[in-house]
Amino acid sequence: MTKKKWLLLLLSLTMVISVLAACGSSEDTGGTGSDGDASQGEESGNGDAMVLRISLGINNHHPLYESALHFKELLEEKTDDFVVEVYHSAQIGDDRVATEMLQMGDLAITIPSTSPLVNFVPEYGVFDLPFMIPSEEVADAVLDGPFGDKMLALLEEQDLIGLAWYENGFRNLTNSVRPVEKVEDLKGLVIRTMENQIHLDAWSELGANPTPMSFAELFTAMQQGTVDGQENPYPTIELEGYPEVQDYISDTNHVYTPFVFLFSKPIWDTLSPEQQELIRETALEARLFNRERTREVAEQSKEKLKELMTFTEISDEERARFREAVMPVIDKHADNISRDIVEEFMAEIEKHS
Repeated sequence: MTKKKWLLLLLSLTMVISVLAACGSSEDTGGTGSDGDASQGEESGNGDAMVLRISLGINNHHPLYESALHFKELLEEKTDDFVVEVYHSAQIGDDRVATEMLQMGDLAITIPSTSPLVNFVPEYGVFDLPFMIPSEEVADAVLDGPFGDKMLALLEEQDLIGLAWYENGFRNLTNSVRPVEKVEDLKGLVIRTMENQIHLDAWSELGANPTPMSFAELFTAMQQGTVDGQENPYPTIELEGYPEVQDYISDTNHVYTPFVFLFSKPIWDTLSPEQQELIRETALEARLFNRERTREVAEQSKEKLKELMTFTEISDEERARFREAVMPVIDKHADNISRDIVEEFMAEIEKHS
């Protein structure tokens, strides 16, 4: 065979391989928890179904991830109109980035906690006020009633549709110095907090030395003694291994943080009323699963932490003293949040307590 014929044969083989590779690249890389990039509004491989992506900041061990999968399962059982893909661990973006993508119609759903939403709706700062909600039952009554509906309605001006309240849970205090059962025990403790002025002011008012710090730096800071303690929900304390570097835990329950099931208004407006109602109904249905599972996991973590750390239960009398001590902080931030919203929130809590 001549050199020219060899070159022609080699070129033909190369073209065949390229065509086969292109055909193989059409494999579906989207789906639950994957790194696929299925665009919103495009059809999926399931006929005419629209792909709805859910972005979560938390990992795939968290009850919120299970809740998102439950929503996916329920919706896909009810209709062939949608295929739901769930992305965890901020694969698409953190809570703030994901929320901005909803505003632009580049993402269908995200379920952030209320804290980052303060950047979009200042009134959401009401959920950062300490020692407000006394129990999960009161939280459910307040959020599922007129006040919760009013807070969800505020999101629409920001091109966001609030469909349901999910649960993140109560935050509790740990430290490596001493048991904390009364306000005086906090004096001088260096406590890591989120970069949130309400939280910083509250811990200062209680006599601690709050230190804002990124979550990623926290374990090392406690290990090295840079900070004495921190505050988080029970599952986070357990799963992050904090008992390795913390000796004491108190059920302060100082802040109850909800998650909010958000849908993109630009995408929502393209849906039929029947489709909108189906999504709303499914988000509310999955909410019940979320609360039950979140509370189950929190109770399991609490029992494990009792075995690993010195657990202190705060009495009702002392909890009232904690709440009284932070009232100046509530008054200080009320106008920034909306004094009317703060007063309505407190009245609703009182009504259901």
